[in-house]
Amino acid sequence: MPDEDVDRPFTVELRKTGVSVEVAPGQTILAAVLPVVGHVDYYCLRGDCGTCVQTVLEGVPLHRDTVLSQRAREAGKRITICVSRSSTDTLVLDL
Repeated sequence: MPDEDVDRPFTVELRKTGVSVEVAPGQTILAAVLPVVGHVDYYCLRGDCGTCVQTVLEGVPLHRDTVLSQRAREAGKRITICVSRSSTDTLVLDL
């Protein structure tokens, strides 16, 4: 598994939308997907409200939020796209 402290680029596949987007170092998943999907609910942009939580279909999230429980983080099926990133080269979301 890559070094989780490094903001490296990765790909987010949006399964429902049918497109993939690149997430650059320092860029949030939210910022990368908004131009593609047009609208995603979000509020705090800090990872502490849970409004932007999305379902992960494939890949391993790198959690940087304070809203998901430890159990939810370990399950790896949800991600806060306003702050969290990916530990894998590709992350597939149900968007």
